Amino acid sequence: MTNDMPALYIYDSLTTQKRQFTPIETGKVSMYVCGMTVYDYCHIGHARVMVAFDMMVRWFQQIGYDVTYIRNITDIDDKIIARAAENGESIGELTNRFITAMHEDADALGCMRPDVEPKATEHIPQMQDMIETLVASNHAYAAENGDVYYAVDSFADYGKLSNRNLDDMQAGSRVEIDSVKRNPFDFVLWKAAKPNEPQWQSPWGNGRPGWHIECSAMSIKCLGNTFDIHGGGHDLQFPHHENEIAQSEAATGCTYANNWIHVGFINVDGEKMSKSLGNFFTIREVMQKFHPETIRFFILSSHYRSQVNFSDTALHDAHAGLSRLYQAVKSAEQLGITCDVADIANTAIQQEVYDSEAGKAFIQAMNDDFNTVAAMSVLFNLARQINKAVKEENKAQVTILLQQLKTLSASLNLVQQSAQAFLQAVVGDESQDGLTDSDIEALIAERQEAKANKEFARADEIREALKEQGIVLEDSRQGTTWRREG
Repeated sequence: MTNDMPALYIYDSLTTQKRQFTPIETGKVSMYVCGMTVYDYCHIGHARVMVAFDMMVRWFQQIGYDVTYIRNITDIDDKIIARAAENGESIGELTNRFITAMHEDADALGCMRPDVEPKATEHIPQMQDMIETLVASNHAYAAENGDVYYAVDSFADYGKLSNRNLDDMQAGSRVEIDSVKRNPFDFVLWKAAKPNEPQWQSPWGNGRPGWHIECSAMSIKCLGNTFDIHGGGHDLQFPHHENEIAQSEAATGCTYANNWIHVGFINVDGEKMSKSLGNFFTIREVMQKFHPETIRFFILSSHYRSQVNFSDTALHDAHAGLSRLYQAVKSAEQLGITCDVADIANTAIQQEVYDSEAGKAFIQAMNDDFNTVAAMSVLFNLARQINKAVKEENKAQVTILLQQLKTLSASLNLVQQSAQAFLQAVVGDESQDGLTDSDIEALIAERQEAKANKEFARADEIREALKEQGIVLEDSRQGTTWRREG
């Protein structure tokens, strides 16, 4: 990296300010992200969280940090119990199946696995220890029904993350008749056992943990009482993360997390994604229509905190944009110029790239709260420069620019496969009705023969027929190449 690299600034949801990032331990980053409840396939909203935090981890590593990335797995809760019963399978069978599916989806999207993925069911003792501490310090109480609740009144700062005032919340709430809670906003830490449900022994009787306690117990076990970053989707800010802060800081007496990062919502055609609205899409459903890298590109094309509208049109636009970057790479390759993994990993080349004007602009963008929108504009500018240098047959300039494009893209895990593989990729079941690669090559050969015989009408006819099937031909001095439209 450059010697004059600007400081990294991150927007902190707690202070609602963009602040310079200062790790607890120099050169290291400790990060905990709330993961998935594994009772179904991951949806496109999960994809955004996966990709956004993967991008952050990669950038921290790129600028020299040693990152410990923890993302939990919720493998016990009401929805899991209900779905397993509905399917007639054990909870373990259900959760293991969807953990495997989650990993498959994340891998396809180019996301690195977290360093540790703690499961709720494997951390019951840690949760019980924390609950005992909270009960002993009067921050929690056992209710008549056998549940244990956190007493929100006992924590003076309750509401500080979501900027909510507890008195105002109470004034606007409906009083629960005959409630076992002391305050309507008290939340459950331990649930008393119900018939035919999983349960564990505890000082308060058999039962199972509430949702909020699991993340506090697992994050503190993995990273300590205070760590650098806690993240998740914006929908978790209240009540989940608010409750995590209350119970964690009451239990330890320490600041829980120094920075809070929340990823924005994904809407579908302008509306919040919902099964009841029929606009709910799993990652694998979307991958049946669009290349996984196109989905990753779509997600990174917007700032991680912004609200994003998901639609087929938006994904087609994303595919076109990513194709522009790959076409620049292809143009360079047609001049015999390549940049492979070894080049990108070369320390000297990396230093040259990040010392360049493009490299400094890229760093400036990413160090400004991970501004991938501005970072991608650097990539598109490089693609334009490559195309210009290719036309001028300036091989030396093309070599430099290609190294910059591929190296900078690598930090986002984009544009890393061969241009031909991406541009000619068949997505989903497209091949069932469309042309195979050999069909296309045969038609291209027929077109070339027609042109040689001056049968230009036939040549044009073949081009148009291919275009109707989503195949675009591109003629150059080096010959004719083709790509599939997204």
